[in-house]
Amino acid sequence: MTAIGEEFISNPQHKTRTKNSRKHILLWIAITLVVIFCLAPIMWQILTSFKVNQDISQVPTVYFPTRLTLNHYIDLFSRRPFWRYILNSAFVSFISTAFALAIGAPAAYALARLRPRGNQFILASVLIVTLFPGILLFQGLLEIVQVLRLGNNYLALIIPYTAINLPLTILVLRSFFLQLPKDLEDSAKIDGYNTWQMLIQILLPMTIPALVTTGILTFIFAWNEFIFALTFITREDMKTIPVAAAQLSGASTFEIPYGPIAAATVVGTLPLVLLVLFFQRKIVQGLTAGAVKG
Repeated sequence: MTAIGEEFISNPQHKTRTKNSRKHILLWIAITLVVIFCLAPIMWQILTSFKVNQDISQVPTVYFPTRLTLNHYIDLFSRRPFWRYILNSAFVSFISTAFALAIGAPAAYALARLRPRGNQFILASVLIVTLFPGILLFQGLLEIVQVLRLGNNYLALIIPYTAINLPLTILVLRSFFLQLPKDLEDSAKIDGYNTWQMLIQILLPMTIPALVTTGILTFIFAWNEFIFALTFITREDMKTIPVAAAQLSGASTFEIPYGPIAAATVVGTLPLVLLVLFFQRKIVQGLTAGAVKG
């Protein structure tokens, strides 16, 4: 038995399996810790939205409540027109995303294939604008909104959102157009397609993953934007979700409604989560398409 035990211990394959097993366990421990770290704030908001007020203000903190309630969600929709805020955010986000894709796709194709004069300068300018913080545009945009009398008008949000998202849209779609084989365009030209027909009927259907990925990025930005929406829109029935959630008030001046605020953040985040899950496969294809040639 001693000789067999020594032979088993000295077996290199057994040592390799043990080492790999330890690495596998450590990897899963690391993944679990990262997932907990990323999801902990989300779970905290969800749990807070279902807590009764006594558990929210209780000391020591109640991390896992035993008493659950839907009153925060009921108050959210009964006291304020929160459905209206959701529709406002959806309208502004969808329109600005559609404009960004409608303008960005032809521009990206022109920079990728047509190579206009000053192509490198245009690309450098687009890249610089992408890196430019949007908040620095606030003062200038405020002056423009006042001059054009766009206050309390959805165009005051749609136009800036489209302009801010346009450089990123152009860069992402341009890199995707560069990956498409040029033989497709040559064949289309032989068949009599002009540039617009070739772009709309042949190339854009092949770039759906990139369009979905870029569209979701622009949609999320427009949905979550706060400063412009807070300043340019003051009418109660035109406010977006971030502004409405930030302006929730309690029964008194000194009360912070943690429950309704948590419920508002959950309601405001849920459409984005569903959107990403619905287009998950297209998003993965769009993000990985540039890594493979052909």
